[in-house]
Amino acid sequence: MQTIVNPHVNKDLEMEITQKEENGILFITIRGRLDADSSPEAEKVVQDALQGQTTRVLFDLASLEYLSSAGLRVLLSTAKEMRRRDGKFVLCSLNEFVKELFDVSGFQSLIPIADSVESGIEMLS
Repeated sequence: MQTIVNPHVNKDLEMEITQKEENGILFITIRGRLDADSSPEAEKVVQDALQGQTTRVLFDLASLEYLSSAGLRVLLSTAKEMRRRDGKFVLCSLNEFVKELFDVSGFQSLIPIADSVESGIEMLS
C-alpha cells in the first residue's frame, strides 16, 4: 500500500487540498471554499495529481463549505478526464448546500455522488 499525502494550503484563499493515493485510488479532500479565487490553485493541484495513470478518483467534500461555478468546473473537468481514461470518479460526503447545487444544476446525473467515503470506495471498486 502506497500512501502519499501532499497538502496544499492557501490561507489567503481559505482553501486546503489534501491528496493521497491508497489501493489504486486517488483521494482528494477539499476544505473551505472552492470559488473563483481558489479554483485556479485547485485545478493545478488536481491536474498535477492526475499526471500518472490514475483511473480512480474520489473527492471527499465533507469539509467543503462553499462551491461556486468556477469550483464546479474543476470537478467537471476531472470527471471528463476520468471518462477519457475509461476511469471512475465519485464525489463523497457533500454538505446540504453543495448537494443542492448539484441537484439544481442537474450535474448529479453526470457525476456519481456517494453519501460517505466508504460508499464512494465501493462505487469505485
